[in-house]
Amino acid sequence: MAEAKRHVNAEDFSDDDAELTLLVAAARDHIEKYTNTRLGVQTVTVKCDCFADFSRFPEAPAQSVTSIEYVDTAGATQTLADTVYELRADGLETSIGLKYGQSWPAIQPKSRIAVAAEVGYSEVPPAVKHALLLWLSAGYEMRENAKADGWTTFDCLLANYRRG
Repeated sequence: MAEAKRHVNAEDFSDDDAELTLLVAAARDHIEKYTNTRLGVQTVTVKCDCFADFSRFPEAPAQSVTSIEYVDTAGATQTLADTVYELRADGLETSIGLKYGQSWPAIQPKSRIAVAAEVGYSEVPPAVKHALLLWLSAGYEMRENAKADGWTTFDCLLANYRRG
């Protein structure tokens, strides 16, 4: 909040704190959807139909995998040992693959596999933070709808962080 207030020159008063809080939340939400990434580290659960679906993990940036649960062919819920798989967190392109010499277990047909993972930036890249501040100041200064067409500085700053 202090950084947001400093950016819009509202450091010396608290009259607009509620508005700035809303704008920061809206900017974060917009950026996360626009870039298909998570700004802050958080735990998410992703479900899929087969282990091969994790060759491109849909969340980024990934920090760690907490657990992988599946339903075995007998119908029992199992947690996959972390000795079987590895997280390949290559920036924004994340995957979960087999460790050498391992194989995926058989799952019950039509069951779902659930991966719990820690995802998000531990430190938001400067260009993304600057884009958030641009969005914030535009929303703070122009408190009505503005027509957005063409390529903006906001788009330029976030282009290298967009997924999907």
